[in-house]
Amino acid sequence: MRVVIAEDSVLLQAGLAKILTASGIEVAAAVGDAESLLAAVAEHQPDAVIADVRMPPSFTDEGIKAALVIRQQWPQVAVLVLSQYVEERYAADLLSANTSRVGYLLKDRVADVAEFVAALRRVADGGTALDPEVVAQLLLRRKNDPAGRLTPREREVLALMAEGRSNSDIATALVVSDSAVAKHINSIFTKLDLSAADGDRRVLAVLHFLNSG
Repeated sequence: MRVVIAEDSVLLQAGLAKILTASGIEVAAAVGDAESLLAAVAEHQPDAVIADVRMPPSFTDEGIKAALVIRQQWPQVAVLVLSQYVEERYAADLLSANTSRVGYLLKDRVADVAEFVAALRRVADGGTALDPEVVAQLLLRRKNDPAGRLTPREREVLALMAEGRSNSDIATALVVSDSAVAKHINSIFTKLDLSAADGDRRVLAVLHFLNSG
């Protein structure tokens, strides 16, 4: 796997590069601003990008804007965004088109190297990695929509689905059987009015979870 890192903090940039290299992941480029990120992606065509939400010059949303450009111009490039705090709007913007090959994690997660690298690989493989704290914040906003029909356990299952977990991963996390998870997911589809004719109901359920309310 080849990755481009975009992080203005020299220490964090170096730390990320060291973690990735030690995990057998090639760092094609490491830059400190959004303009350089886009140039590096165009030049190196990496498998994935790790980008900070806030970068020079204004330290507001340069990173997320660059990530959205990458999603549009280079859809084959996976994007994993890092943020210091939970910023729901940015997460929703990033995931508004689809939930494939995309991730949004808090920077604290980098400290758990194994989990961070696993999340990056999951995103690069076409999956999703959504920080549990982001999921928790998004859940708080879900009041007057079909998601309100879900039971607490079904909301837990949907939250884990939004993190990109497989059915077996969800079963392990909740200490239930795979068949129980399958039943919860089918119930979620029913309560969100998603039929088999709608296509990939799992993706649609997660999109509803992320973008409604």
